[in-house]
Amino acid sequence: MRRRPGEGLRDRLRRRDPGYRLVRRAARLTVVASLVFYGCRYGLGDVTLATYALFGTVATGSFAQLPGPPGQRARTLLAALPVAWSLVAVGTVLAVSTAAASAGMLVVGFAVAFAGVGGPRLVGLANALQLFYILACFPPYRPDSLPARLAGVTLGVVLVALAEVALWPDPAPVGFPQRLAGAAGGLADLVDALADVLVAGPGAAEAAARRRARAARLLDGVRMSRLPVTARPTGAGRRDRAWRDAAAAGQEVLAVAGSLASRPDLPGSGDADLAGVLRRCAASLRRAADVAVRRPGAAAGDEPEWAGALPPSWRAAGPVRLRVDAAVRTLVDQVGTFATAVRIATGPGGRHGPRPPAPGPDPFWYAGRSTWSLYRRQFRAHLTPRSVYLEGAVRLAVALAAARVIAGVVNLQHGFWVLLATLSLMRASAADTRTTLRPALVGTLAGGAAGGLLLLVSPERQAYAALLPLALVLAFGVGPLLGLGWAQALLTLLLIVVFAQLNPASWQLAGARVVDVAVGAVVGVLAGLLLWPRGSGGELRRTAGAYLVTSGRAVERTVEALAGTADPRGAVDAARRAEALATASLVQYHAERHDPRLSHVDWDAVLAAAHRASHGGQALLADRRPGALAPWPGPAAALAARATRLCERYADLASQVARARIDRPPAPADPTGDVAREVHGLVRDGEDRPAVLSLVEVDSWLADLDGHLRRATATPP
Repeated sequence: MRRRPGEGLRDRLRRRDPGYRLVRRAARLTVVASLVFYGCRYGLGDVTLATYALFGTVATGSFAQLPGPPGQRARTLLAALPVAWSLVAVGTVLAVSTAAASAGMLVVGFAVAFAGVGGPRLVGLANALQLFYILACFPPYRPDSLPARLAGVTLGVVLVALAEVALWPDPAPVGFPQRLAGAAGGLADLVDALADVLVAGPGAAEAAARRRARAARLLDGVRMSRLPVTARPTGAGRRDRAWRDAAAAGQEVLAVAGSLASRPDLPGSGDADLAGVLRRCAASLRRAADVAVRRPGAAAGDEPEWAGALPPSWRAAGPVRLRVDAAVRTLVDQVGTFATAVRIATGPGGRHGPRPPAPGPDPFWYAGRSTWSLYRRQFRAHLTPRSVYLEGAVRLAVALAAARVIAGVVNLQHGFWVLLATLSLMRASAADTRTTLRPALVGTLAGGAAGGLLLLVSPERQAYAALLPLALVLAFGVGPLLGLGWAQALLTLLLIVVFAQLNPASWQLAGARVVDVAVGAVVGVLAGLLLWPRGSGGELRRTAGAYLVTSGRAVERTVEALAGTADPRGAVDAARRAEALATASLVQYHAERHDPRLSHVDWDAVLAAAHRASHGGQALLADRRPGALAPWPGPAAALAARATRLCERYADLASQVARARIDRPPAPADPTGDVAREVHGLVRDGEDRPAVLSLVEVDSWLADLDGHLRRATATPP
């Protein structure tokens, strides 16, 4: 079948720009930028107003990458206006000298970049906010022009916000709640299948295996490293923390359900009552999924309808059935954690659900905290040289300040372009920055040559006024689709078209653009070579190792706390802090070109092992008082000794991860099943307290951690 003309082009465009988001943005930006520039430059005859209105439009319309639907993005832009005003004002005042402007650039560059710790909206605004200070901090030093500058920025930002919702608005993106709801549905199907396996026997095991694989794929889609930057719930506030905890609980549900599904003695080992508990868990997961996406009829305050106690038939069970009962009880706890986290994320502020029995750690400690205290805590956690956020902020601030010094000392024409090049081309690692250098310089040279030729052929300002819409479409619509070299070439052409209308220009304007981009790119490369040149790779080794060590200690302290001999809170808090740094390093690592020296480790499996230890222990402590195992000192002491050996194995893996090479086979796993047989003997002798099953739950959790350690030490795919 023959294709109609243009059909192949449309197919390629769909592949490069799904949903035509880039095309929509370029169209909105072209309309708004043309309107403000023509109105201010030719309608009002004010060059300053036109300059700041245009760059306010470009900064927020192109450099800002904001999450959420159009209305939310528009509100974010309007909320950022006071920050933009303050940066323009500070830049205007500090433009008095190169020293003042460069010192201001160092402070502003760090503060704005490090603010990304607070969440994806701040990350998305960072480059736009940097531009407001950069533009204002260059000569001429004219404090009297500040009202016109602020008016121009306000006009540009407000019109971009209006265009977001009124001009070809983007379709609402698939957000984290929708992804998590899909994963919860997959988990519910898996739990239902496990109920079938319990009562139906081997015939239902194949369906359970298929559903397990599907649930794993869906949950993989809510991992931070798999999500686009704007879709990650990395904010410091209560909602984002609750979404992260819900995702962690989902991973725990999958781990427990997976361990159940892989048991050869599972088919036919249960009864109708136990299967009913699993079906109620599946129903609770589906209700939580409805709450997450706010489906009609879903009430955020509903308690999940599952029984907290197992059926009384467990008292007549053998060791196999006791292990199944203990796993189901753990599953029930994790489903409750998932549902509670979803209610916190979607409901009003305040406490949801009962507090854990003191003095254990509170998994939802943030539910009643103020937003300000949560943000302060998150920023303080990343004020360490081990944070990739802090490293990136320091690297960028030093590069921008150095570029500002060079532009001022050498007195480069249009020195603003030097810092724009540094901001646009700098990457998190020296290797990635070097990769951008060649196409950027070639593209800039090509665009400068085309612009210089244009200035020679037609120096009249009217010609550039007519070319402005076309140059905007090419720079922001076509360039990003074709790659970095084309993007730089077309951006260079756009800047020449704009500046030829602001001031008298000659072909030398094109040469100044090429020189400025070359200087800015070289500054970025040198900063990358001198400051953490390996990007996140070095920190990933250190933070992943620290997370393994603290998680191993948390395992040891958790079991000792349940045995009544230790306080787990310090170890749990340390594991939480290490998790934040390790997760940030892993997310950044996946965004960079991978270092071959780090390819000998399956980093996702390593962090999964640490995560299972940390969050599994928190889940055990959430619903059990410290000392819950103390009535049975013999089995409790055996479990504590096993946890100590597991802690040592976590520390051994951490020492290998720190070298980015796993070269020692894992130690033999401790035998399982003895605790279940002991508990069976206790029950047979008259023990009728359901809490005795906690011994089997802890035993199963430790066995699962052995499996995670073995997967982490396997050869990476």
